[in-house]
Amino acid sequence: MIVRAAVNPRPVAVVGPTATGKSDLAVELALRLGGEVINADAMQLYRGMDIGTAKITTAGRRGVPHHLLDVLDVTETASVAAYQRDARACVERLLDAGRVPVVVGGSGLYVQSIVDDLDFPGTDPDVRARLESELAEAGADVLYRRLAERDPVAAQAILPSNGRRIVRALEVIELTGRPFSANMPRPGPARYGTVLIGLDREPGALDERVDERVRRMFEAGLADETRELENQGLRLGRTASRALGYQQVLDEFDGDHDMDAAAAATAKATRRFVRRQRSWFRRDKRITWLEAATPGLVEHAAAIVAD
Repeated sequence: MIVRAAVNPRPVAVVGPTATGKSDLAVELALRLGGEVINADAMQLYRGMDIGTAKITTAGRRGVPHHLLDVLDVTETASVAAYQRDARACVERLLDAGRVPVVVGGSGLYVQSIVDDLDFPGTDPDVRARLESELAEAGADVLYRRLAERDPVAAQAILPSNGRRIVRALEVIELTGRPFSANMPRPGPARYGTVLIGLDREPGALDERVDERVRRMFEAGLADETRELENQGLRLGRTASRALGYQQVLDEFDGDHDMDAAAAATAKATRRFVRRQRSWFRRDKRITWLEAATPGLVEHAAAIVAD
């Protein structure tokens, strides 16, 4: 059943770990509610990164317009601030047209940039370059200890191994004279009255789905896709080159060209990533969680939106 444009629409966000079936649910909800889909997966912003990101195919979209897919070249750096600007503009345009924005993705900060009041302080190339040089020379542990001293709240929210976010936090502290945590989200009522639906699966079952997905990606030609993107400058992309799957294939291009080893490394890294995603989203008490394997999933999700 397709519902026509709503009189007073509000957005829906379908979130949760990788490989739970979020994209398919988002399409179903868009069809039922009279909506359009807005991507909130940082790596699906990139043109050509299709197989490795499990980007929904044209056929899979079933005629539902999808926004913020394929908007960056692999040499460009994805920015949450730029995404926030573009995604909110898209949400507001759809709402004005009486359409239901259906946000879907597993990049938690990108979702929060839409529904929460996040501020993004400016950057300074010299400060950033100095901190990145220190990161390369001394390692993430040294910078993380400094962050823990200057802003314990931020340190608790950032993985000690996430050098890029540690550098950004220290940069903001230096530039603003305030804790980085002062700019971190403090969830209250979701912006636009957004309904947040979380999709998850039993951990063992989800691990199996991840392994199967990775196997299919390599069978579908992930190595060839990576080689083509490498020719387009993938290695120069600070964000895209670190995407799961592509990073592991590039490592094997530099080593033994063992794609079985690349697949195993990708599956292992993805399972770790799934656990981090689950931990991130489970902290948000505004999310109503659904088990993806439950019969009548779409009806359950639609009922949550209706309520």
